[in-house]
Amino acid sequence: MRQFHFLLLFFLVQTSIAQNPYPQDYFNSPLDINLVLSGTFAELRSNHFHSGLDIKTQHREGLNIYAAAKGYVSRIKISHFGYGKALYITHPNGYTTVYAHLKKFAPIIEAYVKQRQYTTESFEIELFPDINSLPINTSDIIAYSGNTGGSGGPHLHFEIRDKQERPMNPMLFGIDIQDSKKPQIASIYAYPIGKNAHVNLKKEKTELRLKKHKDDRYSIENIQAFGKIGFGIETFDRQDLAANKNGVSNIQTHYNGNKNFELDFKRFSFNETKHLNRLIDYEYYQNKKSRIQKLFIEQNNPLSLYKNHIDNGYLHIEDSTASVYKIQIKDYHGNNTWVTLNINGVKIDSLKNSVSKTTDFFIQANQATSLEKENVSVSIPANTFYDDFFIDFNVVNDTLTLHQNVVALQKNLIINFDISGYNNVDKNQLFIGRLSKYGKKLYYVSAMKKKNVITAYTKTLGTYTIGIDNDKPIIEPFNFFKGKWLSKYRFLKLNIRDETSGIKSYRATINGNWVLMEYDYKKNMLTYDFNDGMKTNETKYKLKVIVIDNVGNSSTFETDFYRK
Repeated sequence: MRQFHFLLLFFLVQTSIAQNPYPQDYFNSPLDINLVLSGTFAELRSNHFHSGLDIKTQHREGLNIYAAAKGYVSRIKISHFGYGKALYITHPNGYTTVYAHLKKFAPIIEAYVKQRQYTTESFEIELFPDINSLPINTSDIIAYSGNTGGSGGPHLHFEIRDKQERPMNPMLFGIDIQDSKKPQIASIYAYPIGKNAHVNLKKEKTELRLKKHKDDRYSIENIQAFGKIGFGIETFDRQDLAANKNGVSNIQTHYNGNKNFELDFKRFSFNETKHLNRLIDYEYYQNKKSRIQKLFIEQNNPLSLYKNHIDNGYLHIEDSTASVYKIQIKDYHGNNTWVTLNINGVKIDSLKNSVSKTTDFFIQANQATSLEKENVSVSIPANTFYDDFFIDFNVVNDTLTLHQNVVALQKNLIINFDISGYNNVDKNQLFIGRLSKYGKKLYYVSAMKKKNVITAYTKTLGTYTIGIDNDKPIIEPFNFFKGKWLSKYRFLKLNIRDETSGIKSYRATINGNWVLMEYDYKKNMLTYDFNDGMKTNETKYKLKVIVIDNVGNSSTFETDFYRK
């Protein structure tokens, strides 16, 4: 009998491990507050999937950030944009945890970083400490929460990555979030594919009439369809303690009782995240700023999120048939929402095909293409686009029309402007800019100048033109003035900005010695911390700041202040 109980226990343990291969008690929470999310794992962002959890920090900065498990600091990266101040800890079990948008690091790590920033004379830095330099124990304070980089408000971005540096849903490892709410559906669309297909007498993408029932079920008004059909859905999830519209964890579809498609957001790799634009209806997003997730897999879609699909999720509706299509949406906690579609197969031959727009220029996605006119050329490498299509291309007075930003790219195309017609004085101030949708604003595009050609690499279609920036950056003291005593001040702050091409670099010295000034581009602020110490014992200090914009215009600010 004891042997039977042992075998039963062994079986249950092995079954549990097989069902959940991720360690449940290994990683602790990185914060000592209730975890409330402003962003979930793999939710849809601009041009990428979100690679972690965005944990709210009660609208505050400076909360203690704790190591989720024992390990060592394997990477430190500080940048003006993106993750801002970020810390990476590699653990003995092979996983890596990531902590981003930090205000500052714990004292030992902070000293390690600043010593190297002063050595390289750079605020932006990337370091890869060896296994013995910065060892970490479970629940050590490693940093303090902040709002650095591309963060839109104070929070902690937290990730868990596997040995291949692929981000995984931290909730798989027991990081728990209070959630008893079911996902919600905003809209559902049908996509007729091919010239004979139609839905509700239409051959174009069609929004279906969605009805929500009292028991949180959804249904669609009966539809008539024929031919090859795909569906798309706008959906989101909310957790208990926040109103944020976050991403869902799993979407499955069933056709006449059989599963025919699944999207599972457990893990992805960074080299595939750009293909989010193939998952969503990209044109709809650009026009409506809302994301329809396609429940079918188009050609040239390499995403690893798809599972258990039959014929890539498409339906083939025949005449005089009755079918049932169901969509199930789940969050990580297993709260699930269903929507049911009853489909009547009705073939209608009298419907007119929609007229596709044609131009003089046709892109074959698997072939390289070159477009040239006047002083502009565009080089399009093979497989830049997912599909073949007619592209709008024209050049008038240094303005390039390159379609509209409604077609997704999976790699950069190259735009070249010949500027030999400009005088030598102006050439140094020229840049390539992308016009906003209605042409009211010109956005600087990173580019290279070589002799008489400016070259830009971009993944965005639209209207491009040559801009000129003759204005120098602006530098203004923020919390002091010339000759002021700053003995009781912790920080020295200046406002820097450039209205046209933007800030490229800056350099600050005090009494001729380089000093570390942190740049917050969201506030246009440079900040020096007096706690860093200055290499002089004088009371009068001379501050010099040089700021350069993206076309090379520079400004110099010099002033004196006093401190003891």
